[in-house]
Amino acid sequence: MIQNWFKNIGPGPLIAAAFIGPGTVTVCTLAGVNFGFSLLWAMLLSIVATVILQEMSARLGIVSQKGLSEVIRTEISNPLFRTLAIILILSAIVIGNAAYEAGNISGSVLGLETILGNSTLEFGALKLNVLSILIGVIAFVLLFIGNYKVLEKALISLVIIMSLAFLITAILTKPDLSEVFKGLFTPEFSNESILTVIALVGTTVVPYNLFLHASLVKEKWKSKTDLKFAIKDTIIAVVLGGVVSMCIIISAAAIKTTEVNNAADLAKGLEPLFGNYASYFLSLGLFAAGITSAITAPLAAAYVASGCLGWRSDMRSKRFRLVWIFILGLGVVFSSVGFKSIEIIKFAQVANGLLLPVIAGFLLWIMNKSAILGKYKNSLIQNVLGFIIFGIAIFLGVKSILKVFNLL
Repeated sequence: MIQNWFKNIGPGPLIAAAFIGPGTVTVCTLAGVNFGFSLLWAMLLSIVATVILQEMSARLGIVSQKGLSEVIRTEISNPLFRTLAIILILSAIVIGNAAYEAGNISGSVLGLETILGNSTLEFGALKLNVLSILIGVIAFVLLFIGNYKVLEKALISLVIIMSLAFLITAILTKPDLSEVFKGLFTPEFSNESILTVIALVGTTVVPYNLFLHASLVKEKWKSKTDLKFAIKDTIIAVVLGGVVSMCIIISAAAIKTTEVNNAADLAKGLEPLFGNYASYFLSLGLFAAGITSAITAPLAAAYVASGCLGWRSDMRSKRFRLVWIFILGLGVVFSSVGFKSIEIIKFAQVANGLLLPVIAGFLLWIMNKSAILGKYKNSLIQNVLGFIIFGIAIFLGVKSILKVFNLL
């Protein structure tokens, strides 16, 4: 039975690995430190939204055997709108992922440095972080092999390590379960917490995951009869990913000081309360979160570029490899020399703020086309839920853009 379960594991854990990166870990940490358990409901909302959108993306990939960017390119008949859509998607996903890749690698390095200590080498005025390069090499090797099954097994192993690390850390903090359930099912709003709520939803419902999922399911499954496996895989993986994010919030709520800005600070903050073990578990989780996102972000960018530009989506093709090598290379360079790509990240935030409602809108439009999906198109309930999420995505997009320009 367990063997069959593992056999039917698909890209779901990879999607969970992609949204639980260092950014998510940091946002969840700040939510727990500043607001205790009171924002757990926002994570619950995020997980429901993610399950609904990712299921649509997976269904599209299996039924059409095409990636989302490929379908968008072929379905928009107006040349001007098609060009605008391709430019928006390419700029947000490819350039955005290049900016965030440095954060993924840096987050993984933070996790290792909490255990191993500083690893910076100085060559005159130039400083290089050895661990950044090491993580870049690991990601490069796994991606260059170009074998989906090898990549899947490596990422699933890392996701299991990450999940156990954060789960054990949360258990060590011995939370009050009645307060946890209250935070989960009793939404609380305040002017102070609204930006954190936006960040929690925005860091979980990730635009590039919609592209990544549609592209990866067709690597795993070729028949429409496999849809049941894909749906089960998506629900289990995303829900477990949400539980991991909640565990980080719960762990952070145990810290009594507000001098915590990231997960490395959280690891140090837990040490006097629960000993070195909590610190080690958390650091291991942060390392796994960073390296999984460091692999999936370049992979997503390569799939998006291939679909938008009409290239072959083969993991071993030269063009495909050039895209992810470019993204990974920039991330390693920015991370190892400590370069803060503030303006690029600002652009990525603006682009993603615009992109999420646009992609959610495109996805809903495509999921109602009988010519592509036939009897597998959206039902009334799926459309209602989809449009509610679409409305939330527009709200989030406007808020995130206002935030970037300091108008909020």
